[in-house]
Amino acid sequence: MSDSRPVGIFDSGVGGLTVLREVENALPKEEIVYLGDTARVPYGTKSKETVTKFSVENVEFLMRHNVKLVLVACNTASSLSLEFLKRCFRVPIIGVIEPGARNAVNVTRNRRIGVIGTNATISSGSYEKAVKRISSRMSVYSQKCPLFVPLAEEGWTMGRVTEEIASIYLKPLKVKKVDTLVLGCTHYPLLKEVIAKVMGRSVHLVDSAREVAKEARNILDASGLLNRSSGKKRHRFFVSDQPENFTRIGGRFLKRPMRGVSRIS
Repeated sequence: MSDSRPVGIFDSGVGGLTVLREVENALPKEEIVYLGDTARVPYGTKSKETVTKFSVENVEFLMRHNVKLVLVACNTASSLSLEFLKRCFRVPIIGVIEPGARNAVNVTRNRRIGVIGTNATISSGSYEKAVKRISSRMSVYSQKCPLFVPLAEEGWTMGRVTEEIASIYLKPLKVKKVDTLVLGCTHYPLLKEVIAKVMGRSVHLVDSAREVAKEARNILDASGLLNRSSGKKRHRFFVSDQPENFTRIGGRFLKRPMRGVSRIS
């Protein structure tokens, strides 16, 4: 059996393109419909009720494109709205937090896990709660890294300035001797090289984008929903504000030029 319906991905902006990139690697035959809610970014400063309202509207838009699975590529929406979305819609819906937490528990050797993310994600405690649900034996240490997002979007992924900022942010986690570090923001994989350099070879980095793509593949395979055809695939990109900035920054995230981004109401 083969199901040619697309996979849907939404994020509050451009960061979810790292999830799209990993989905392309894990599911090379799948078409993707991506929605970046750029008119209402950031979600992290808004209430749970507002984020949930936006998230429902985003999934409704993706459903109009007949998607067979939805990936919530926004950490804030994953932490505040995921369970409500699962109750509202019949298609499988996956967030970025649980897959990353599960992998961190599986790979840690000393049961000391670090989590880095935006102010909103760290303040929510979502990753800590997810890790503790899987194993209460884990110690979780969190660190806010708000400057990592603008650094990623401006292309400052390496260099002295970026390394100095990373060293300041990551020092408390090195002091705690974590052996596993969860990249708790979809922007952070762009900074993986400098983060790895600062943390050292002994620390395993968990890329939540990669883990959610693996989970998507497993769910589609188990449900008989994989696209097994060899036809030409076509991804579609939508944003809720002017597409020019998204197109420019998105090219850095995907490491290729972006074209045909459409604006929606």
